[in-house]
Amino acid sequence: MTDPIRLSKRLIELIGCSRREAELYIEGGWVTVDGEVIEEPQFKVGSQKVELSPDARAEAPEAVTIILHKPASASVESALKLITPGTLSQEHSFGKRPLKGHFMRLEAISTLQANASGLMVFSQDWKILRKLTDDRSKIEQEYIVEVSGEMVAHGLNRLNHGLSYKGKELPAVKASWQNENRLRFAMKNPQPGIIAQLCEAVGLKIVAIRRIRIGGVSMGKLPEGQWRYMTAKEKF
Repeated sequence: MTDPIRLSKRLIELIGCSRREAELYIEGGWVTVDGEVIEEPQFKVGSQKVELSPDARAEAPEAVTIILHKPASASVESALKLITPGTLSQEHSFGKRPLKGHFMRLEAISTLQANASGLMVFSQDWKILRKLTDDRSKIEQEYIVEVSGEMVAHGLNRLNHGLSYKGKELPAVKASWQNENRLRFAMKNPQPGIIAQLCEAVGLKIVAIRRIRIGGVSMGKLPEGQWRYMTAKEKF
């Protein structure tokens, strides 16, 4: 029997790479032990078969940004727990291999209105985090709002040109009917509760709110409770 040693050490013995290269290969998901991908350099191996993928690159895993369709009932903390390999949308499961490192050090950014569902962003990428923080007043967000009640006369025009509610000036927004009980709102950096105030100002009550877009990034047909990777082509 062979005494168990670290996977990184076994890989060094096999291919003659440096310790750092061995760690990068393993953390990048390029190393299998008896056919199973192992991503921990400290994993102990004995007589198992260790193999390095022919496509392997000794590079640190790239920082990822994840788009989640958050359920309305989920808090930020519980939404983060929804992001696992098993909840990756099947339709979006091609093009990038989920790695354990992708689920570490994710930060929530551009949080939702209270009790809203829809697009939520979690990122490891400091450039994305800074963009959504520094430019939040410039980036348009889009919501689908299910409502009840009867809109006041010229209510849609008033929403689009600005109005006051209980002595408070409300911002002008881009508002349109999606169907008979759903409004589409587009606005920049909506403050907490502002959508509810806008609806109440024209005689409507909110039944449900769902965010579908931030800047140039749309949620698309992502099922509730599932997530996808943001692609290199997408820009907020």
